[in-house]
Parts: sequence; C-alpha cells; structure tokens
Amino acid sequence: MPYPPAPRTDVVDDVHGRPVPDPYRWLEDPSSPGTEAWSVAQDDLARSHLDELPGREHLRARLRELLAVGLVTVPVHRGERAFFLRQGPDQEHPVLTVREADGGERVLIDPSALSDDDSVTLDGYDPSPDGNRLAYLLSDSGDEEASLWILDVATGDALDGPIDRVRYGSLAWLPGGEEHFYVRRLPPSEVPAGEGHFHRRVYRHRVGADPSTDLLVFGAGRDRTEYYSLDLSADGRWLVVSASKGTAPRNDVYLCDLQAGAAAGWAPLQEDVDAMTSARVAHDGRLYVLTNAGAPRNRLAVADPAHPRLWTDLVPESDAVLEDFAVTDDAVVVVSTSHAVAHVTVHDRETGVPGPTVGLPGLGSVNGLVSRPEGGHEVWLGYADFLSPPAVHRLDARTGELALEAGAPGRVDVPGVTAEQLTYDSDDGTEVRMFVLRPPAGDGPDAESPRPTVLYGYGGFGVSLTPQYSAGILAWVEQGGVYAVANLRGGSEEGEAWHRAGMREHKQNVFDDVAAATRRLVDSGITTAGQLAVSGGSNGGLLVGAAVVQHPELYAAALCSAPLLDMVRYERFGLGVTWNDEYGTVDDPVEAGWLLSYSPYHHVNEGVRYPAVLFTVFDADTRVDPMHARKMCAALQHATSAPFGDAPVLLRREEQVGHASRSRTRTVELGVDTAAFLAARLGLRLP
Repeated sequence: MPYPPAPRTDVVDDVHGRPVPDPYRWLEDPSSPGTEAWSVAQDDLARSHLDELPGREHLRARLRELLAVGLVTVPVHRGERAFFLRQGPDQEHPVLTVREADGGERVLIDPSALSDDDSVTLDGYDPSPDGNRLAYLLSDSGDEEASLWILDVATGDALDGPIDRVRYGSLAWLPGGEEHFYVRRLPPSEVPAGEGHFHRRVYRHRVGADPSTDLLVFGAGRDRTEYYSLDLSADGRWLVVSASKGTAPRNDVYLCDLQAGAAAGWAPLQEDVDAMTSARVAHDGRLYVLTNAGAPRNRLAVADPAHPRLWTDLVPESDAVLEDFAVTDDAVVVVSTSHAVAHVTVHDRETGVPGPTVGLPGLGSVNGLVSRPEGGHEVWLGYADFLSPPAVHRLDARTGELALEAGAPGRVDVPGVTAEQLTYDSDDGTEVRMFVLRPPAGDGPDAESPRPTVLYGYGGFGVSLTPQYSAGILAWVEQGGVYAVANLRGGSEEGEAWHRAGMREHKQNVFDDVAAATRRLVDSGITTAGQLAVSGGSNGGLLVGAAVVQHPELYAAALCSAPLLDMVRYERFGLGVTWNDEYGTVDDPVEAGWLLSYSPYHHVNEGVRYPAVLFTVFDADTRVDPMHARKMCAALQHATSAPFGDAPVLLRREEQVGHASRSRTRTVELGVDTAAFLAARLGLRLP
C-alpha cells in the first residue's frame, strides 16, 4: 500500500537572510480540501496497518484490568466536609465526591453523566471555605476551553454558570461563599485578532451576578501572555496574585491587604526577579514563601505579611529539591525529592528544625500534600510508585506516623517487575539518571538476552518524571519487555539549574542526554538498536523527532505523540507563543539559529533509513497543533528509503479528544494501538 500523495511545494521562508524551505505548508490548514483528503487517507492507512497487528485483544483486556485499579486523590477539607476525586473499576472518568461529617459519601460531579460519549471532562474544582458551595470547571471534547459553574453542595442545585473564557483559571473564595476572585480572559471582541487565548484578568465576582459587572482587580496593562494564580488566606484578608509570562521560569508576586481596602494597593513580594516564587498566608498569620531565588533546589521562607519582602529562611536549600509544604498547628511538613524520588520530613513550625522522618511506602512519588485551612495536626498526601497505584495516606505531624486512609478503589494482580535507577554520562560528561523497569531475573527462556525496550523522555518546562503507576508500562514489561524513563536535562529532577541546562540555547543537551541513554541501554546488554524505540509526547514529541533525525541508526521505532516539530513556526499555532521563553523565538536572529539547529521537520533528509514512526494526534488539541505531526509525517513518508512494510510511517488521528484528559476507553484504545505497533517493530511476542 503506497503512502497517500502529498505534493511538495516550493514555499521558502527568509529567516533572517537564511532560506528555509517549507514544502508542506499547505498541511497547516486542517479545513482545506487537500488537507482533509490527505488526513482521511492517512486514517485509512493507519487503521489498515494497526488493526492487523497481533496481540491486540490481549493488550486490550490487560490494559482494562490494570486500569481498573482506579484513582483516588487527597481530600480537600472545607468546613465539616471533605472533597476528593475517585474513579472506580467501571468508571470512565474520575468523579467528584463529597464526604459529610457523619462519614456518608455522595457524588457531586460525574462527567460521564454530562454527555453521551464521555467527551466532557472535569478540569478543576474548589469548594468554598465553609464547604457549602462548589466551583468547578468543565470542558468538552478535549478542547480545555473550560467553563465555570457553581453549585449548592447540599442540594446539588446550580447557582451560577456557565461562565466562559476561564481556561487555566485560578479561583479564591471569600469567607461566606457569596463572592470569589477568579481569572478570566477578555472577550475576543476586545483583543487583537488571533489573541483570544491570551489577555487574562483577575476579577471579583458575586455568585449569580452578571459576569459583565465583575470588578476588575488585577491585570490591566500587563503582558498579554500572563497567567495568574490566586491564593486567599482563610480569614479572607490577604490575597496573593502570582503573574507569569507564559511558561517562563520566573514570576512576579503581589500581596493585597483586603482589610485595608483599595487604598492599600498591591505590595510586591517579588518583581522583575529571575526566579519562581509561590506564597500564601497560613492559619497562623505568617506568610510562607517557597522560592528558588538564590536557591536552585528551592528554600522555604517566612515573613510578616505586613512586611512581605523581609523573608527569613525556615527550611534552607539542601541537596534535595524542595517541592511542596503544608502547615499544621506545630509543624511544617515538607516534600522533597532526591534524584526524582520523594521524601517527607516534619519541621518545627517556628524554628524549621527537622523532626520525625516519615517512612513512605516505597521509593515513589508524593502527589498532593494538604492540611486543613484552619490548622490541626493532620496532613494528607497521595503516594504512588511504579508498582503501587495512587493511594491516600494520613500523617500525624506530631509523631510522624503515616496511616493508609484510602487505597485504590479497584484491585489487580500487578505483574512482577524489577525497578532500578541507572546513572550514565551524557556527551559532555554530565551525570544523568534513568529508571529501568524489566521482568524479574530468570523470567522466561530468553531472560539473559537483550529485550525489546522502550525509552521514554520529556526534558522540558521543569517537568520531573517521577515513579508513577502506569498500566501501559506494566503491560509492556509483563510481556517480557523493558521500559526506561530518562530524567533528562530540561526537567527539574535536580532543581532549576537542571531545567535551564536543557532550555533555550542549551536545548541540544536534552537530545544528547537521550542519545546517551540509548547507548547506555545497548552497551549494558539490556537491548539492541534493532529492539529499541524512543517515545514521548508534547515537548517529549519534540524530543522524539530530534532523536529520529539526529540518530536514526539508534532506533527501530519511534512513538511521537502530540509533538512540536516545526520549531520555525510553532509560535503561530495553539499556545506556542507562551513557550518562547523555553525554546526561543524565531523573531530574534540568534534564537532563530538555536531553533533551526534542531527543528526536526527541517532536518528530514532523503536517502536516510529512518526508523518506523507512529504519530498520534488529537483533533481537539488546542495546545500543540496537529499540523506539526502532519508536516513531519509527510516529510518522512517522502524521504524514507525503507519499503513501507519494513519501517512504516503512520499517523493515528483521534477526534473529540485533546491534549490532556480522556475517558478510560479512549486511553485503552490508544494504548492498544501504540503497544501493538511497538511490539511488532521491536519483536516483543504478544499472546
């Protein structure tokens, strides 16, 4: 079966005096007849290949079993109620549940009940301080264009909404639940064409009032790309606003004394400083500041909110990366990570002196850390690792005793897997780590031989890859494969310096790190180049694209999901302009040179034997435009020197789903297609 025809045009851009061909510019327009016909033909091609791969039914059944463990999140306590998400074995989405003072539970929001096709997702929620009202965000078909709703918790009646344009919005309730502060974009009619994704403002809103009458509080005249997050003290006095330009690793932070009125204005905690800082006023009246200013691995400081710039370190920077904290009556509970593995320590609230060391269930991750807004001695934390599904534990900060409060809703026999963390040197001698998961020693007739292996990476935006429960990973290793997760530069596994070593002009370090991880896996005998695939999504899709074009000889296959691949034009689509501090902008001649040096789409060459590639894209993706994958797919299909049957290049397109949340059924079907494709290319035998 031949690849669908994709005419190459003579479009050439002048990028600061450098000619840059773009033969598939026409594939940027998803609604053009040519793109639509090409996309449908790619759909047919992908399905004709993927549907015939062996092992699909086995994978489908096993993924369903492994995902049936479900999900439970840490409770948010407000008044006498506790709010949390739980996904049972047969539920398509997590449902928002409330636990009453008497221990009774009931469902407040079930996304599956809001549509016939499970396309509605719950994007966030925030109960009022007394627990009587609930603000929540819903979006449809994966577009993440959330709308805000308010309901009465006792009756379930809608009190307000929908209020649109609140995507990535933050909300802070005033005491009493009659009013709240929230973040909303300006209407498209009030901003330049094409800038509807930007121009956020902070407003004060009375529940049930016309949003057009909301009081503008913050944001006028500031940068169009800024995101705002809000935090209000439990007594309703101190409002903190954090302002970040796109995803830049720095922010401005301001504090307003609402008790003093508008005349008090906004006191800057941090302004025009190259650092990330978060702050909140706790129940003890102190301002707590978590910052990497002067501390790449973070430090926790305290201050009097009346003098918010006079910080005193409470928990200073250490060898571990300080990630989160919670305040109790007598203690500050701190989560930190050492080489991506979580640790929890309890510190005296006044002096910061460490107290009891908390024994976590294993070498894993803490996902969420909360205490009651009014104080107390308890802290709740979520825990997971490669073999343990998410569970909630309750910590007594006085004793350091940890007790299981809520395990995973479902049960499954987790396959035997060994997990280890390897250390290797990148090209410039930098020490990098990766987790390697494989079957137990002596498992199967080929236990000592190299195994089919998937290497996963991300390497950007300060995102850390920590141990997490993954049905896809477990299903792969259970069949005899190896799965590796590399902690590349660009993440924050080793702090902010690690992030900055993989961004902007240093982006090539990320690609060198993954190539070095590949060689380490091969040289150690874990796998061979003919049994190895590289995998990643979003910014990780950029990583995969760069790996394929820079070192095609190292891989037999590649899985490239929702990727960025045309780094010359990425700022023109989706949320691309908010990422230019991470990558650089083509408008600057020096930064354009960085981008062109690695932009995968511009480094596809004819006559090269590229590995088999499966692109997965989602039509409702409003973060990373699918045009990246379309153009790269066409370029690779044109350039490949291998016959189709030897190293296929396929594009799997999915409708009514976007960049993030999806139903369990959709998760399973995507997992079946990707795992079956990789198994066939790498030689992993499936039942």
